[in-house]
Amino acid sequence: MKQKLTATLLLLMAGLLTLSAQINFSVSYKRVDAKTIDIIFSGTAAPGWHIYSNDFAAGGPTRASFGVDEAKGAKPLGALKPGPGAVHANDPIFDMPVSFFVGKATFTQRIELTEKNYELKGYMKYGACNDQNCLPPTSVNASIKGTDGPEAAVAAKATDKTEELKKNAVKEEESTLAADALEGKDDQAEAVATDSAATALPSPNLLAEGTEIDTWWAPVIDELKSLGGDAEDVTSKPFHLIFLLGFLGGLLALFTPCVWPIIPMTVSFFLKRSGNRRKGIRDAITYGISIIVIYVGLGLIITSIFGASALNDLSTNAVFNMLFCLMLLVFAASFLGGFEITLPSGWGNAVDRKAEATTGLLSIFLMAFTLSLVSFSCTGPIIGFLLVEVSTNGGSALAPTIGMFGFAVALALPFTLFALFPTWLKSAPKSGGWLNKVKVVLGFLELAFALKFFSVADLAYGWHLLDRETFLALWIVLFGLLGLYLLGLIKFPHDDEEDRKTSIPAFFVALCSLAFAIYMIPGLWGAPLKAVSAFAPPLSTQDFNLDPVKVEPDFKDYEKGMAYAKQTGKPVLLDFTGHGCVNCRKMELAVWHDVRVRDIIRKDYVLISLYVDEKTPLSSPTDVEENGATTTLRTVGDKWSYLQRRKFGANAQPFYVLLDHEGKPLAPARSYDEDVDAYVNWLNEGLARFRGV
Repeated sequence: MKQKLTATLLLLMAGLLTLSAQINFSVSYKRVDAKTIDIIFSGTAAPGWHIYSNDFAAGGPTRASFGVDEAKGAKPLGALKPGPGAVHANDPIFDMPVSFFVGKATFTQRIELTEKNYELKGYMKYGACNDQNCLPPTSVNASIKGTDGPEAAVAAKATDKTEELKKNAVKEEESTLAADALEGKDDQAEAVATDSAATALPSPNLLAEGTEIDTWWAPVIDELKSLGGDAEDVTSKPFHLIFLLGFLGGLLALFTPCVWPIIPMTVSFFLKRSGNRRKGIRDAITYGISIIVIYVGLGLIITSIFGASALNDLSTNAVFNMLFCLMLLVFAASFLGGFEITLPSGWGNAVDRKAEATTGLLSIFLMAFTLSLVSFSCTGPIIGFLLVEVSTNGGSALAPTIGMFGFAVALALPFTLFALFPTWLKSAPKSGGWLNKVKVVLGFLELAFALKFFSVADLAYGWHLLDRETFLALWIVLFGLLGLYLLGLIKFPHDDEEDRKTSIPAFFVALCSLAFAIYMIPGLWGAPLKAVSAFAPPLSTQDFNLDPVKVEPDFKDYEKGMAYAKQTGKPVLLDFTGHGCVNCRKMELAVWHDVRVRDIIRKDYVLISLYVDEKTPLSSPTDVEENGATTTLRTVGDKWSYLQRRKFGANAQPFYVLLDHEGKPLAPARSYDEDVDAYVNWLNEGLARFRGV
């Protein structure tokens, strides 16, 4: 029995990329008495949105909570308390009672002061939803600082003891660092994964001037430019590739049951509704332009709200990737015939009535908007995947707009061409069972890409639920089943039982799908599989690998790696990468795996790989000043991302820099480029300059 779902991909994408504007929080402070201060979080929700309280059981939506980043002479007194006005209801999704605020919400956290000099930095984390989608867990920062706390001799002694312990810890850390650098990089590499989380964050505010680590963190943006590298330009994905990705997505959307049958009907309508063929052609062209305006407008909305760095952070957010994975699974089930996804019928009808009631260009624009709504169930998943890919990997805030422009051009092209050459309509293939096959093929692809998004979250948070061999095994099965389906050996609910013949196009696509599945089989034993390197987890996650030669980082900690390089007399290859970085995986398999590159890196360089999306918490959060604003760094990935921005003026990955022992560049920075010869020359250039040749 078919079910109709009213949740929409368009709304979900808007929710994931623009929802932060729907909830606004302000923070105020109230002195209760000499020993206590109240931190008051006051929130406002847009119409249709609600903010969850915290007085309900765990296992459901995100409950409001208070966390501490740093505290001295102050501590939370009790839990975060919600204000009055909460609504209590049963949540049908989680099947449990919850409480939430509609319109306005207030939360209070009481802080107890234990010393005269006190300071506390914390944050409130909350969740918010509307009827269709939810925000990822979001934080609101708060801090208190003063010298008017209670006098306490005991507290003063405790403070002196704490300072003494800190000094001893610093001396111990310095001794450990020097000893580790002399022991050898094999022992270092084993220890660095755990040590990196506890390493104190070097920053201009924490380092003594002239120290060695301070030199390593000193900006070298001008030096990079003098060598011929541009720290910003080298990390950008070419706009023409983003446009091409969008254009291919639009072509895919054309050949779906929601769009293809509409083309001849719409073009015929324009040509017949006016006795003047020239006017009909003009209206059809205007219709195509309207489609472009609508979809480019969606890209502009995303571009205007988010910049490249925010989108890059979003790409490895576990909540975002898991929600998108689940969304793709739902759409895949729909494409395979499990149920039908539709927008509320009133939406399309309302726009259609408005189009009939108006005249001129506005009526044509509204008809184009009606097409966008009606074709949603087929175009939605493609648009969503496109926006995620170009937003999180494009390296530019303009990427969503350019990608959507390419998509809209491909979608509008047939309306314009058939209007100019109406006789082509007679030769265009008629709607039929082939359109359903296209939809099923898209369903299989949705399942494959759902695994990719799950893998990103799995890598970023270290869950180890989807290692490389597991991922490949699932892809082998999926593309094998796709080949069998196209050969008519598998049927789905929407398929015609009487159609048992395999068309020639379906045969060739099946051939490619089965060949691709067979191609991936050696990857289960460690074959590099360059064709899927952008999607599969890295080789380092594979348990069984027959290839004994690997290119793995000597260090995942910048300071430890630099110290070791100085002890061994080798230059540094600094690699800014990410668990969810598609192009990083491509470079590692297509370039680093080449025997020439591999030998130079392993013999002549100390390889330091810094994962900017590593979610391991720092030992203590640190505030840094950046572009006139204060940024709180809480994770190891935050630390390495800040290093890349501060020292090199770049923010996208992959990003490669060759450094000497003072942290100075030896050659221009490099980014994604699969030219092996150029990479070898670049490595040799750095060696020559390091050796003074």
